[in-house]
Amino acid sequence: EPMKFLPLIGRILFAFLFILSGVGHLFGSGVDYASAAGIPAAHVLVPVGGLLALLGGLSVALGYKARSGAWLLIVFLLPVTFSMHAFWTVTDPMMGQMQMALFMKNIALMGTALMITFLGSGPFSLDARTAKA
Repeated sequence: EPMKFLPLIGRILFAFLFILSGVGHLFGSGVDYASAAGIPAAHVLVPVGGLLALLGGLSVALGYKARSGAWLLIVFLLPVTFSMHAFWTVTDPMMGQMQMALFMKNIALMGTALMITFLGSGPFSLDARTAKA
């Protein structure tokens, strides 16, 4: 039945963002961006956030302890969403609209992560394989 593949495809598509951004936070210029935004200790917080995003993304994509991985993503998203995308503090209308879009995207991502914490990873996951064993 083809519908059984939908959770797998959904997990991979959802997690792809976090895997890429996690690597970017660990090895990219995220520290400079966060510092410019006034984030204290960005040189520590950005790599920690990158690690949370990468580990959570891999966990969800593989379906290995996906509920815990989704919680890692929520722990990553909450502070990032409210500190980096605080559109209500932006005076430039164009930049405010961009930050609002990023804020709303993160809210939707948190909603998806919460669904994974409740529903789990579904079939075709490492979690499902260990449950059968």
